[in-house]
Amino acid sequence: MLSMRDVSTSYGQIKAIRDISIDVPEGKIVGLIGANGAGKTTTMKTIAGLLKPEKGTITFEGKRVDGWKPYRLVQAGLALVPEGRAILGQMTVLENLEMGAYQRKDPAGVKQDLEKMMTWFPILRERIDQLGGTMSGGQQQMLAIARALMSRPKLLLLDEPSMGLAPIVVSEIFRTIKEINREGTTILIVEQNVKQVLKIADYGYVLEAGRIVYEGDGKSLLNDEKVTEAYLGGKKHA
Repeated sequence: MLSMRDVSTSYGQIKAIRDISIDVPEGKIVGLIGANGAGKTTTMKTIAGLLKPEKGTITFEGKRVDGWKPYRLVQAGLALVPEGRAILGQMTVLENLEMGAYQRKDPAGVKQDLEKMMTWFPILRERIDQLGGTMSGGQQQMLAIARALMSRPKLLLLDEPSMGLAPIVVSEIFRTIKEINREGTTILIVEQNVKQVLKIADYGYVLEAGRIVYEGDGKSLLNDEKVTEAYLGGKKHA
């Protein structure tokens, strides 16, 4: 569904990612892991059209899309849940969700999807008239994911969905991510919570200093000694 080939993106003279090549097959969950500053968010912003690559190609469903504006990518079926959530704090939960569907022209479908969001995230039904900025961090993260899903994406990009959240909330969000995938949405997820993401990922890439240094299926990476030492706090014991 998504393919990046030899993509490099810079901030001025600083190369944030270098010759990145990844594939996200339709229907799968792919994880992109690495430490702070590894280039994970830059990769996501480049895919979503918020940054323009200086070299390389990005294709989505067979069409070359590097250089496309973000709104065109949303229309094509790609949605980003950004790091830090970026919800509209002075709008209600309902208004945030409606903004996620602003390019759609099917009112009946939008209504149906609103109901689905309330099913996946019951707290949103309870807080439907509450201002987004007054919600807890976990509730805001659920709202951010639901808002992106309101565009009916084929590919959902999740940038650090567990950041700053309590473990019980993280577990709930990851369970929902798996359910979203089971219902047909392909997912690319960036995470520092390596163990959580590799448990659900079909395939994973490890990013260090702007380059892919390891890749493999989620279980293999979770049991890889080098990955374990670097990201899971010590050697893996039998």
